Amino acid sequence: MSDPVSDLLAFLTANTGDFLLMGWFRFVLLAYFYLLVAASVAFLLLNWRDDPTQRTGANLWLWVARLFIGGMWFQGSLWKVPFTDNDGLLFWTKQEAGRAAYAVHRDLISNVVLPNFEFFHWLVFFAELGFATSLILGLFVRLGGFGAALFTVNLWLGLYNTRPGDRPEWPWTYMFLILICATFAAVAAGRALGADGWLRRNVAAVRTGAGLGGLARLFS
Repeated sequence: MSDPVSDLLAFLTANTGDFLLMGWFRFVLLAYFYLLVAASVAFLLLNWRDDPTQRTGANLWLWVARLFIGGMWFQGSLWKVPFTDNDGLLFWTKQEAGRAAYAVHRDLISNVVLPNFEFFHWLVFFAELGFATSLILGLFVRLGGFGAALFTVNLWLGLYNTRPGDRPEWPWTYMFLILICATFAAVAAGRALGADGWLRRNVAAVRTGAGLGGLARLFS
């Protein structure tokens, strides 16, 4: 039997099944996670100290929500590390090929994704790791939140139907995640005690929208 405390401790010490399949590389990913969390706390403290308008309960709640949803994306990426023996992503991709809500989606999975699975395996892993990085740091959250929402739309529609013997999915699980990630993008949640807020206040190119900074300003 497990419980939330023991599961959390296993995750924080790289002792979950997904971590253990990675061998020594699990400590690299665990160190990256700790680095993200430390940087997120640092941005929180910097924003809180330097900008009085940031010192609200709503901003603090957005920071907590970003941290936890980002942590979920990070944990989800662990069973998609390409060079392990975990075949979970292949299994669920094949499920989408037969269960997607629309024929065009099923055809795309069957004729494009599965024949080139190795490429898409890496793509999915780095996409989910990117969503985690964006949300935990509060960096380019308009882009990260929008991307995470679209990614989840694919899961919602791709696993929409069930066949005899299939594991049923509750569509609202995906809908809730879509709404949360899209909300982060809509309200620019990275400006709430995150890297986006710090960048807009301290980096002139981002603040004024000049040059490449203008693109960063759009995404943040």
